[in-house]
Amino acid sequence: MPRRPRFATGNYLYHVLNRAVGRATIFEKESDYAAFLRVVEDTREQVPVRLLSFCLMPNHWHLILWPKENGDLSEYMRLLTVTHTARWHKAHGTAGTGPIYQGRFKSFPIQSDDHFYTVARYVERNALTGKLVRRAENWRWSSLWIRENDTADVTLAKWPLARPSDWNELVNQPQTAKEIESVQHAIKRGCPFGSETWAIRTAERLGLESTLRPRGRPRSSR
Repeated sequence: MPRRPRFATGNYLYHVLNRAVGRATIFEKESDYAAFLRVVEDTREQVPVRLLSFCLMPNHWHLILWPKENGDLSEYMRLLTVTHTARWHKAHGTAGTGPIYQGRFKSFPIQSDDHFYTVARYVERNALTGKLVRRAENWRWSSLWIRENDTADVTLAKWPLARPSDWNELVNQPQTAKEIESVQHAIKRGCPFGSETWAIRTAERLGLESTLRPRGRPRSSR
């Protein structure tokens, strides 16, 4: 029986994050934010992943993506990072000075149930958490603002499950410490975010078993 291919990313939802080198500021003015969204759209014309939610912050960004084919996530993020870096340097007159990102993007797969809502809330309330706005939907550079104002800055795909009618209020409500910790743990480790059974099964399919193992050497017994 042939082995199931590993790292089969198609049909999984993913949270994706990247930060600036040394946590420097990537987006200093509105034109910087707008330029990044143009790269998001231009890259999607080459690799048609679905953009479900996003939030751009001064020194990092969060995306929730839904690839269509295996390998699309890595290719999309490669093109996005390379293109944005080149355009950013050109706009700021800093060509040849090195990368603007701290390294390769971080990502983790998300189960398409209530766990998706948890991550989407975490992403879309990021500017509120960072005290940049008093209401999450007032942050101009987020999917929540795009939906609220029905603008065409970027194309948002339909979610894989229904968005609650009171979604804006849910996003503006503080998340529990457990929810925040669990999402931040998935960001740090890159482990599947979902029920225990789903996470184990997904880790096996995607070759992410190591992300579920505790870090550090086990204690030796005497």
